[in-house]
Amino acid sequence: MRKFIEDFKKFAVKGNMLDLAIGVIIGGAFGKIVTSLVNDIIMPVLSVIIGRINIADAGIHLMKNSDGEDIILKYGAFLNNIIDFLIISLSIFIFVRLLGKLKRKEEIEEEKEEKKEKSEEVMLLEEIRDLLKENNNMKNNKNDPEAD
Repeated sequence: MRKFIEDFKKFAVKGNMLDLAIGVIIGGAFGKIVTSLVNDIIMPVLSVIIGRINIADAGIHLMKNSDGEDIILKYGAFLNNIIDFLIISLSIFIFVRLLGKLKRKEEIEEEKEEKKEKSEEVMLLEEIRDLLKENNNMKNNKNDPEAD
């Protein structure tokens, strides 16, 4: 049991877990903003264009149940939720795409820096190698009687 608690502490304190929690909180707030955008701005404008007072209330009366309550097919609320979903998914898609571009730019810049650093190091190492070869060739020529 003690091992389980220790493992859970490690898991809960990890950066990824905290990032996930922050993401969920921000996502919930973002969902409220998008829902408000759809309900308070887009749907009223769409209602004026179509000529209905409130699209979210649109529906087809099917029948009354045994208690005398109306059974209504609420296609307006469904349409409202579809628009809500499309805006949220489009927003997330754009956000993820922008993050991907930023990350690729950072990776490209890092690669360029590494290439610059590597090329200077490689040049220096090549110079050292050439000097060592030259030095070895001179030593070999001095010790080799046939070289004269």
